[in-house]
Amino acid sequence: MSNKLTWKDSEEIAFALVDKFPDQNPLKLSFPKLHKLIIELEDFGDNPEASNEKILETIQMAWYEEVK
Repeated sequence: MSNKLTWKDSEEIAFALVDKFPDQNPLKLSFPKLHKLIIELEDFGDNPEASNEKILETIQMAWYEEVK
């Protein structure tokens, strides 16, 4: 797949996290742990250093909305 996920793809990252970690409560994850899960996704292709707390929070909330 040539279209890798980037930090801007919060919804798509959230879907990938739901698929890979269906039993994980996103609200119980620290941002460092969330960051690690995201950069380890097979389809993730952005610079790991390019995230920040706001981006991680957006992804965390999108993930939460998917599983609640």
